Amino acid sequence: MAVFVDAGYFFAGGATAISGSSRPRQTLKLNETAAISELRDVASSKSDGGDFLRIYWYDAPPPGGRLGVHHIALAFSDHLKLRLGVLNNAGQQKGVDSLIVTDLIELARNNAITDALLVSGDEDVRIGVQIAQSFGVRVHLLGMEPLRRSLSDLLMQEADTTTEWSAETIRKFLDYVPEERPPAPEADAGTTKEHANEQLDRVVRAVVDQLSTTDIAALEAFWEGQKGLPSDYDRPLLGKCKAAAGRDLDAREKTTMRTLFVKLVRERMSGSE
Repeated sequence: MAVFVDAGYFFAGGATAISGSSRPRQTLKLNETAAISELRDVASSKSDGGDFLRIYWYDAPPPGGRLGVHHIALAFSDHLKLRLGVLNNAGQQKGVDSLIVTDLIELARNNAITDALLVSGDEDVRIGVQIAQSFGVRVHLLGMEPLRRSLSDLLMQEADTTTEWSAETIRKFLDYVPEERPPAPEADAGTTKEHANEQLDRVVRAVVDQLSTTDIAALEAFWEGQKGLPSDYDRPLLGKCKAAAGRDLDAREKTTMRTLFVKLVRERMSGSE
């Protein structure tokens, strides 16, 4: 058994199930260990306890090409292979469907699998399902609640079995954390630069205080191989600081906020040892 996960569908469908609509990726918190465990449980049930090969996780890197912390956490997870497509100028994920189809067909043709668990709602992968089945592979489709709205009807018709993940199950590994928007400060001609810096300082400290232990561990793993701040934390941080200031931040302020964020997170890391 191998598992094929289209991350675009995984996050969009999961967010809709737990919050009622698709949400920006930066507002979603993934527990990688719990997600892998749930996927393996479904795979085991569909393959009648047969041998497990691995999970293939398909996604596109964030703008700029730097991997987010959840990408790094997944890449270092046991029994999981991270496969990346591309992100076009419009922010659309490209190349993922072709990667899924190619891997599915190659594993089937080489007799590497007898069963495949597919987490995708895109009709474009249907040809891969059909060809894999021609090699004798059973293809099991796993979708998010509500199933009929998240999956292609034609894809469901091709699959050997179809399973729906309920919102209750999805909440075991995926959380929606709405972005807080601080009220814009009242105009005050007497507001000093020092007061503005104190205000931004409080925002950064509040953001760090709200980080979970999973966030801290993910950032620690990120900094073992890269410098700077991953985009899925950098953008929300600067967005909240901008909202608190009621204006665009200058380059020096952005650097100060990022430096403070890193310093506070590292202090939390030291305190947890």
